Amino acid sequence: MIKNIITVCILFAAVVSCKKEVTVSDVKPANDSIAKNETKEDLYKPIDTACSPANKTEDYINSLQWYRTKTDKEIAGNSLEQNDKTYEDFLKIREKYTECLSSLHADILDKYVNYYDAEKERYNLPDNVKKLAAEFKKAGLEFREVGEGMTEIWTVPGYYSSVFKNKVTPDYEAYIMQNDKESETNYAADAGLMISWEELGNRLMFWENFINKYPKSKLMKTVKEGYNMYLIDYLLGMDNTPTYQIDFDKGTGKLYDENRAEFNRIIKKYPNSNTAKKAKELIALFDAQMPVDQIHERIRVE
Repeated sequence: MIKNIITVCILFAAVVSCKKEVTVSDVKPANDSIAKNETKEDLYKPIDTACSPANKTEDYINSLQWYRTKTDKEIAGNSLEQNDKTYEDFLKIREKYTECLSSLHADILDKYVNYYDAEKERYNLPDNVKKLAAEFKKAGLEFREVGEGMTEIWTVPGYYSSVFKNKVTPDYEAYIMQNDKESETNYAADAGLMISWEELGNRLMFWENFINKYPKSKLMKTVKEGYNMYLIDYLLGMDNTPTYQIDFDKGTGKLYDENRAEFNRIIKKYPNSNTAKKAKELIALFDAQMPVDQIHERIRVE
């Protein structure tokens, strides 16, 4: 089952670094206009996205900020279709830099869960980790505990929307906005669902409607994969949050009341949807007392 998601998932808010003009000596020739107009931003070159032990935290943060500034300038003059590609490139770059930061600070990520004070219900971070968190914030990154004692570096919720809202085609905007919304909370942890069944049902219907509304979207493959992942979790649950109780002696199972009620909610509200169709099928199979292992074989998503 799915663990420590994110994502889909799918990462999200950066602060553009201020750039000061390069000081030009008074002894420069009067016609040296190129030298006079150069700025630190023009001279700066971001580090390679390939991770290197020679790079420091500030190198990655500065590079992330540089790409944010570059992206802001590009999308201001691009068409919506061009900005779709800009978004994809920007996302890939941020993901690569985040991977490098995660590798660089693996020791802190391993220890982060130990900084939580259960009695006070808050983190008690040492100064070096506080400083690091402040640096991450400049580039729209944060520490995120994702379960099983694991902590990861995520883009803060809302980040990509803040960059690309009203700057991309409708399908990309819907995709970005929804992913930002879903990133506000962990989807699953410790082999169990972390959101409510109703919320999962609502996510399913959003993505099913997206598929129907934008059938030619370049995002379709990614969206369908995410929808199918949600659908199988919605119907059968996860290891620690199943949708049914099993009778091990008979090998059959019974849907939990809350899951049956949720399925009926979707069936009533969206009777012609694929999600409702699969929910009806599942209910019928459990009511017929089909063995659970056979139900798992019958319930397939595509």
